[in-house]
Amino acid sequence: VTGAFLDVIVDVRVGSPTFGQWDSVVIDDVDRRAVYLPAGLGHAILSLEDASTVMYLCSLEYTPELDHDVHPFDPELAIDWPALGRDGSPLNFQLSGKDSAAPTLTQAAEAGVLPVYVSS
Repeated sequence: VTGAFLDVIVDVRVGSPTFGQWDSVVIDDVDRRAVYLPAGLGHAILSLEDASTVMYLCSLEYTPELDHDVHPFDPELAIDWPALGRDGSPLNFQLSGKDSAAPTLTQAAEAGVLPVYVSS
């Protein structure tokens, strides 16, 4: 990791007791934290400074059909995105076309495109 990111993890598993809830962790080149995401959880990464880089280790090769997109600014999720970067300067959010076009959590659930929670 170079720089700093906010990694926001969201439970998008329909039927989960924590469906729609989120948590976040700062991943940076100071503390060098890592995040493990079990199947069915989603996440979004926000760079907190220019020229930040991150590396993923996944259990499977990237498979677009397994992607579950939800709009990061969905008011129902109410994610508390920071307004300032690591150096205190204002953040300028830039969404990809894919993220901009993503449905809300409710729309994705109603469309049947989200994973289903299976209790153990």
